Amino acid sequence: MGLFENRGHGVHFSLFLVAMLFTLSVYSVLCSDSCWVHLGSGGLMGFLWIQSGWLGHDSGHYQIISSKRVNRFAQILTGNCLAGISIAWWKRNHNAHHIAVNSLELDPDLQHMPFFAVNSKLFTSLTSYYYDRKMSFDACTSFLVSYQYWTFYPVMCFARINLFAQSFLLIEEILGLLVFWIWYALLVSYLHNWRERVMFVVASFSVTGILHVQFCLNHFSSSVYVGTPTANDWCENQTNGSLNIVCPSWMDWFHGGLQFQIEHHMFPRLTRGNVRKVAPLIKALCEKHNLPFTSVSFYKANELTVGTLCTAALQARDLASPVPKNLVWEAVHSVG
Repeated sequence: MGLFENRGHGVHFSLFLVAMLFTLSVYSVLCSDSCWVHLGSGGLMGFLWIQSGWLGHDSGHYQIISSKRVNRFAQILTGNCLAGISIAWWKRNHNAHHIAVNSLELDPDLQHMPFFAVNSKLFTSLTSYYYDRKMSFDACTSFLVSYQYWTFYPVMCFARINLFAQSFLLIEEILGLLVFWIWYALLVSYLHNWRERVMFVVASFSVTGILHVQFCLNHFSSSVYVGTPTANDWCENQTNGSLNIVCPSWMDWFHGGLQFQIEHHMFPRLTRGNVRKVAPLIKALCEKHNLPFTSVSFYKANELTVGTLCTAALQARDLASPVPKNLVWEAVHSVG
């Protein structure tokens, strides 16, 4: 069928869109005196980072451009130089996620303490074998987790700070990161005052928060486990730990192809433009072998994610200070 080789025209459109967003955002800062235009340009910068994130994700799984050297250049340009995220760090992190999806000890995409814990099993201070450290569930973590269903979206608005910090752990791509911090700092400094500078940074970070929310929706509410995956349950692990988001084809650009999360996890090297084509085949395969296949709307995915965080939060709160439960307590703390 040639679905692994045929990249389609999507990558060219994405590269063009990134270039246009960057040009428009920079032009708005340099050539306008309006505070509202500057705020909007910060939002455009956020959308630029979202689209560059999809390109980085695609290029990390397969060669989005026929030439290897040009493909590598596109990775560094869209990831390190334009977005401030090390593509080498991301590939190492993301490969670990795919190998052991939703393993509380091995999947770095579920290891967000002290801010978030998706399951009460994390309350036992498990060891992260990716970060090689113990994930301590201390008093501070317990407090933060107890209110995680309230703090989830605000934290996502600034989750990019964590990616910036981790990107500097790999010095092999430090030059590209320095390019980002030089041009971004210069652009922000060109704004008239500190209020506009803060507004621009907050706007760019907050809009990019949509991307971080999307990553969480695909896995936070799915099944988790402790330990290592076994060699004979690959498909079951991927379907158990992933959630699809239903959307029309004209919204594919918004989700970057990852609304087909189950299909993507079963065939990570399948090009973005062809995932929708194989979706019916994967669903039929799952039905044939009695594998879970969960697809929900974007709104429902948010609801499930917040519900998962709320359940763990109430368990953490109850662990810290147990209280007698009655019908009134259950009604006040019910979810859904």
